[in-house]
Amino acid sequence: MNKFWRMSCVLAVMLMSGAARADSSWPSKPIKAVNPFGAGSAGDVVPRLFFERLSTELGQPIVIENRVGAGGSLGTGAVAKSDPDGYTLLSQTNAISIAPAIFPNLTYDTTRELSSVVMIGYAANVMIVPNERPWKTVQDFLAAARTKGTVINYGSVGVGSAVHISSEKFRAAAGFEATHIPYRGGSEVITDIIGGRIDFYFCPLATALPLIREGQVRALVVSTPTRVRDLPDVPTPIDAGLKDADSSIWFGVFVPAKTPPEIVAKLYTAGNKVLSAPETQASLKKLGVEPMPMTSTEMDVLLVKEIAANKVLLKSEAAK
Repeated sequence: MNKFWRMSCVLAVMLMSGAARADSSWPSKPIKAVNPFGAGSAGDVVPRLFFERLSTELGQPIVIENRVGAGGSLGTGAVAKSDPDGYTLLSQTNAISIAPAIFPNLTYDTTRELSSVVMIGYAANVMIVPNERPWKTVQDFLAAARTKGTVINYGSVGVGSAVHISSEKFRAAAGFEATHIPYRGGSEVITDIIGGRIDFYFCPLATALPLIREGQVRALVVSTPTRVRDLPDVPTPIDAGLKDADSSIWFGVFVPAKTPPEIVAKLYTAGNKVLSAPETQASLKKLGVEPMPMTSTEMDVLLVKEIAANKVLLKSEAAK
């Protein structure tokens, strides 16, 4: 019996040392990063920049696969069910905290089957309106929207998207009614904003800036609690006298929950080294992205908190 026990211990040690060697050699082959948003969107452009530099830091190619559908939950679910070997990553925005409030029958459990790794940063959404509308300021807009009989509609890139949440938080805090019109992609929303077919759109900053600078649309308010460097004259919800209306879009990286902690630690360290590089910071700022330093554990806590808040917000919208 003792001989059998000793042999079992030796085998266990061999297996553990083999796993340790496997972890220490990671990454030894190309890595796949699943992105659940369309190519060219803010949710694609920002992490793509990050992964290009992370690839150099890790010494392995990172191949990005855009797997779009169901508000980002299609690609997210694929990663949640993938092998937890460190070779499948997920880039997501705070849409990951919205999906559980929108889709009651998700094929995965967000907080149990996925683990946070690194926070790339956050950006403002900007409320833009057509030039043909008479509103010059956010106060002009609110006065009109609160007037009985006024019909207001707004666009988003889909039910449960980060821009949908920005719009709905603003609408709820400001106390006016509006019809939500979801689109398949941001370019379609922008076309209809410029054409005057919808009234407002909380557009990601990186996308909105060229439109604002070229005079194609008018910016009325940014979604964040503080003003944006590139739009210093555009007020925040707090400036407009609105409480609990602020929001932002953040960009993070996740892995399947059972990924070895040694690999998660390597990813976290390498990712933060990339993010701390001055050239990366400069590139992200050009996209309107600000640093959002967080540990993996702090990201997990944020995710749980946001899921609960979004369930309350979207439940109240559905009850209207």
